[in-house]
This record gives sequence, structure tokens and C-alpha cells, in this order.
Amino acid sequence: MSRAFTREEDSENAIAGIGERPVSQHRNLVTERGLAQIEENLAELRDMLAKAERRADRERIAVVSRDLRYWTARRESAELSVPEPGSDLVRFGMGVTLEGDDGRKVHWKIVGEDEADPAKGSISHVSPMAMALFGKKVGDVAVVNGKEWEIVKLSES
Repeated sequence: MSRAFTREEDSENAIAGIGERPVSQHRNLVTERGLAQIEENLAELRDMLAKAERRADRERIAVVSRDLRYWTARRESAELSVPEPGSDLVRFGMGVTLEGDDGRKVHWKIVGEDEADPAKGSISHVSPMAMALFGKKVGDVAVVNGKEWEIVKLSES
């Protein structure tokens, strides 16, 4: 077997072994911004796939196709959820300001799994913090990992 043939075979096995991106079993709730992000990802991936096909870049085609399948599935299962205006209970899509027992305040927006970015102030609706907050109102306390957080403010964004 020639060395070139071995490399080709290894490359094909690597491409075949990339696997699928796991799709969450939770409801795919999305905010308006989250839905827009899915659409943006799909458009970008379609463009990337066309470029990879023009270059006949098999590895790039495989990776982008996998990501395109993921985002297509997420788009198909997306459920747009907008908080009820004036709601006094924590719901999906709302912003929640919390105060810890140490006096430190944090603000989280509860969003879909793909939209969540804790470093930028958004958490997934299936996170322990969001689950502890749902259905509570200003003045209520949520306990997460043994720490108490009082809800001090709700906002629709």
C-alpha cells in the first residue's frame, strides 16, 4: 500500500468520524433574537457550504454539512416564546436581577439553550438558576447550589 493511499484512507475515516452535533431533548424555546441568530447561522453555513463545494474541500463540506443539519433541526423545532407584558412572575425571555446573601447583584436574561451566554448575562432556560427562578416574583428567594438569591427586579428584556 502506498503512503499516499494511506493518507487518503485516513482522511476519509477522519471525515466520516466527525459525528453529529447532539440536539438537546429539551423544548427548543427561543426569543426573537434567538430565532434571528438561528436564521443568521443557517445563512452563513449555506454560504460556507457553497464555497467549500466550489473548492471541493471534502473535510470542510463534511463539517459545514453537519453544522447545517444541526441548525436546520434547531430551526424546525424552534418555539418562539415572548414574555407576557407586565407579568410579575419570572418567565422565559425575561430579565431577572438578583441579590445574593452577600449583597452582590447579578442580572440574567433567560433565553434558549443556543442563545445562552453567561459571560454576556444570558442563561439557558434549562439551567439550574433559571429552573429555580421560574414562577417566582420580586421578593421571592431562589436557592441554587446552597446559595440564596433574592429576586429584586424583573424586566421584559
